[in-house]
Amino acid sequence: MYDVPPRHTRELIAATALAIADAEGIEAVTMRRIATELDAGTMTLYHYVKSKNDLMALMQDAIMAEQLMPAEQLPGDWRAALTAIAYRTRAMFQRHPWAVAGLQAGGGGDAGGPHALRHFEQSLAAVATTGLPAADRLDLIAMIDDYVAGFVLKSEQEPGLESVPPEAAPAVTDYFDRHLATGEYPHIEALLGEGDRWTALKRAFAGYSPDERFARGLQRLLDGVERYIATAAEQPATGGRSRRPPRRPK
Repeated sequence: MYDVPPRHTRELIAATALAIADAEGIEAVTMRRIATELDAGTMTLYHYVKSKNDLMALMQDAIMAEQLMPAEQLPGDWRAALTAIAYRTRAMFQRHPWAVAGLQAGGGGDAGGPHALRHFEQSLAAVATTGLPAADRLDLIAMIDDYVAGFVLKSEQEPGLESVPPEAAPAVTDYFDRHLATGEYPHIEALLGEGDRWTALKRAFAGYSPDERFARGLQRLLDGVERYIATAAEQPATGGRSRRPPRRPK
């Protein structure tokens, strides 16, 4: 007898779930919906994925695979390596904007899959040349994770000035005029200056692109780490510190 390959695989189920989430949000991902997309019975899929939590963990591991740098592309310098990982992680979140908090909200998101472990191993390799003690290396990994996830959540998923339609300009101008007239917001008033508030807002934030802000923020963060490393190298060891392992990005 010949072995008959399975009609479906966990990888195919995960890819289908990701496609649904990308198009419609994590709330649209159900076993029934995936079964419909795959032209399969819902109960059939439970032979491959035992539960909704199992599905979420499978999706999590699939997107963690996208964060992995090809081994030959990972720089040997810690700063360059962390920069490369940060950009790759941001690109993953841009492809899957729901993933910053979506998997956890969806009832799963355990980041203990094989690709998550490989990503953690790669992150540890990236900071191995810093000369920092283990607790500081873990802090550094978590710091970069937090920066990327926080930037995407705050700066790329919240509506910005460009989302305000031009016909709303008079209402925006009136809003600022009324509040700034109280004298309680001197720094905002100094930022906007005199004249039409709508024009002043657009002028103040002109060229304030997410790509430039991400690059500047990451550079300044790593500048501070570099100074800390230089300072730590000049000081005697302070002994081991006990800290929690960093949370992996969701």
